[in-house]
Amino acid sequence: MLQRNVGELLQELRVAQAGVQILFGFLLAVVFTDRFREASGLEKALHLLAVLLTVAATALLIAPAAWHRMLFRSGRREEILRVGNRAVLVGFGCLAGAVTVTVGLIAEVVYGPVAMGLVGGLVMVLFGLLWFIVPGLLVGDRLRRDEHGAE
Repeated sequence: MLQRNVGELLQELRVAQAGVQILFGFLLAVVFTDRFREASGLEKALHLLAVLLTVAATALLIAPAAWHRMLFRSGRREEILRVGNRAVLVGFGCLAGAVTVTVGLIAEVVYGPVAMGLVGGLVMVLFGLLWFIVPGLLVGDRLRRDEHGAE
């Protein structure tokens, strides 16, 4: 059971890592454009924030795979799974933040600061709902059903 859970965690990370790699490549390429050199201080600061969040997401999402490989056959799967799960959740938060900042930055460059706030806010709400609130509601719903079923 524990081996299957570790395998599932590592498989989920493969999905998330593809998104991180694409975003990171985009953010790195932007720096070398003429348009970026003309960017305002705010735009450059937002870009750096997005890069740093992407780096954090990369480190956190790859860490459980590295731990699994380094601690392979050490009998520490339970610890890898417990700590790895936390790292992945924080990594998802960093990835959501990086995408939110990136989309907000794009909106700011194209339409201005009001659009940045609106679009960034909508993206943040979307990630918050789908990645964090909905799973919490599903767990709460299951707990309620289990309580009523036990009566």
